[in-house]
Amino acid sequence: MEPTIDCAKACVNGCVLGDKCPHIEHREATSKFIEETSLDKMLEMAEERLRKKMTEPPKWVLPEDV
Repeated sequence: MEPTIDCAKACVNGCVLGDKCPHIEHREATSKFIEETSLDKMLEMAEERLRKKMTEPPKWVLPEDV
């Protein structure tokens, strides 16, 4: 059984499990995206998402819903 780790904390500076990473398909997809997408396109995508986020109505979380 492979030990489980919190990737968000342990892999901040890069994957610590290498080829044994349970999320290797995500890592490969991310690398492909970075190689094939220009920085201008990435910035455009981020600006579009920010515009959508700013125009969305607020989402209220009530204590009884938690």
